[in-house]
Amino acid sequence: MGRLKEFDQDKAIDGAVDCFWARGYEATSVRDLAAHMGIGGASLYNAYGGKRALFVAALERYANRSSRERIARHEAAGQPRQAIEAFLAEIIDRSLKDRARKGCLLVNSALDVAPHDAEIGKVVAGYLEEIRAFFQRNIEAARRAGQVPRDIDAAGVSAHLLGILLGIRVLARTRPDRALLDSVVRPALDLLNVPAISKA
Repeated sequence: MGRLKEFDQDKAIDGAVDCFWARGYEATSVRDLAAHMGIGGASLYNAYGGKRALFVAALERYANRSSRERIARHEAAGQPRQAIEAFLAEIIDRSLKDRARKGCLLVNSALDVAPHDAEIGKVVAGYLEEIRAFFQRNIEAARRAGQVPRDIDAAGVSAHLLGILLGIRVLARTRPDRALLDSVVRPALDLLNVPAISKA
């Protein structure tokens, strides 16, 4: 039977998330990680197997506490159209409050790590697919409720909304301007509007 890990695992993995998020995968050393996690290098290797495996664990922790938490919270209200709008509005708010302009760890990893590491690329793509699937589920639910056009392409629009989200996260790192970010989202949300019935 292996020895129990003699450190606070939640605190340690949160430290790893913060370190990777601030520095990026390539610029983060095992020494940096150990310092942020409050453990020794040997404990890091024993518990996680090394930097790469720790990065995958950090992505999981980040997804659980950001995108997955947000999806569950907005879907719990049972209002699909509003869930989509609230999700995107929260992304804008979080981006504007990001004083350090760190962006989103998943998006950063999609740009910086995924092109050079196919396995991590699949991991990141999986998390982004969860967000796209959230959009599609709620578009389909809103369509059944008559809140969006009956002929809306749920798969296509959900992919478009994911692209908008990624664009917001990247754009906000260089131009964190609410009017600009709102203007990016508005045309995408217009796709959800039910056409007005002509009285002519």
